Amino acid sequence: MPDFLDLSRHFTDEERAIQQSVRAFVDARVQPIIGDHWEKGTFPMELVAEIAELGLLGCNLKGYGCAGLSDVGYGLAMLELERGDSGIRSFASVQGSLAMYPIHSFGTEEQKNKLLPEMAKGKIIGCFGLTEPDYGSNPAGMRTVAIDDGDSWVLNGTKRWITNGNIANLAIIWAKVGGVDGVVHGFVVPTDSKGFTAQLIHKKASLRASVTSELILEDVRIRKDAILPNVKGMKGPLSTLTAARFGIAWGVIGAASSCFDCAVDYAKHRVQFAGKPIASHQLVQAKLAECLSQITNMQLLALEVSRLKGEKKLRPQHVSLIKRHNVRAALEIARVTRDILGGNGITLEYPIMRHMCNLETVYTYEGTHDIHTLILGQDITGIAAYE
Repeated sequence: MPDFLDLSRHFTDEERAIQQSVRAFVDARVQPIIGDHWEKGTFPMELVAEIAELGLLGCNLKGYGCAGLSDVGYGLAMLELERGDSGIRSFASVQGSLAMYPIHSFGTEEQKNKLLPEMAKGKIIGCFGLTEPDYGSNPAGMRTVAIDDGDSWVLNGTKRWITNGNIANLAIIWAKVGGVDGVVHGFVVPTDSKGFTAQLIHKKASLRASVTSELILEDVRIRKDAILPNVKGMKGPLSTLTAARFGIAWGVIGAASSCFDCAVDYAKHRVQFAGKPIASHQLVQAKLAECLSQITNMQLLALEVSRLKGEKKLRPQHVSLIKRHNVRAALEIARVTRDILGGNGITLEYPIMRHMCNLETVYTYEGTHDIHTLILGQDITGIAAYE
């Protein structure tokens, strides 16, 4: 794991300890099995209890059985999980940031006390239903609706590209109250509700060791108190996404570092031309130097934005900056290091091709690269250019 500027000197003892414990878990439990799971397109459910035991589910939330880690500690945990695989980090991110966070931030005390401790233990798994088949980058156009039917809500709609959908016990569903022109609200929907169906999305060439689903809601009737009462409008889902994107920006440093470490080791041992390792050639060293520079930039950005978050000075545009930059840099590093391994780079004997394919999804989800570009463009100019 490269740390060229010794940035770990800024970490607290607790932050170093959490990074070391998650790293040991990934090395011992994730690395030996993840390639096979990725190839088969299966998620290693046996790891859920162990991830929960480490305190990684909702680990930056305070109270209600959550670990209450610092923002840097949370980021380092996500980094180490994604060093194993983006699918493992995505599971933890969705559980903590997309399912637990909105309950923690917008729910009632009854909802928090009932759900969050069990979610932190991995006993209840959640998912986040915002994206729809026709409304991805423009979630405000959603067609899912919730109708007040006296003593209950009735939900109808379809959500797509939902991580954890088929293994979730509850879904945080965002819907417009009253009709398609109504105001967006969040609802805690038990997935065993009548009319609720989760369908696996198959034939993925990315995030294969992750559960990705389509959720179909047909006259799903839920209790009146299932609504998240303390937020309305797009502030709810968008602030939730900001929390998740922060973890993504840290996580992809792990994927990039895995690719870099693999390429350095390979280049030192791969002999070619006059019996010399390819690491002795200028072109290979130039590629490795550029990768190290990019990883260091990623680390600096993530650390500085974490400080802003801790000082309560964080703006969503800060998170757009690091999500956009770090994911693009990680994808470029994966492509360059794959090239260093030549033909061997496309096999699952090495982690690089798996990371590269996964990062294509991370580049797209929770705000595409282009959407984050436009968020920054609007912040720079004051002019929205989405349409």
